[in-house]
Amino acid sequence: MLTIRLARIGKKKHPFYRVVVTEKTRPRNGRFVEILGTYDPQKKPAAVKINGERAQYWIGKGAQPSDTVRSLLRNRKPA
Repeated sequence: MLTIRLARIGKKKHPFYRVVVTEKTRPRNGRFVEILGTYDPQKKPAAVKINGERAQYWIGKGAQPSDTVRSLLRNRKPA
């Protein structure tokens, strides 16, 4: 089963995340299918860049977004 979730790429005490499509059983920073965007919680307000078209494509294919990604998709402003 595919999931859309965050993969941490930031250094210690400075989180930065990629929004990725991956198999649910893979490790957090393991192999992924596609990068959909980024999330930087350090900025005020938090910087969220997600390719909405690709996210909707993967959701249509059955990928389940994590709770955090679902919240980011719901609260992002349309470009």
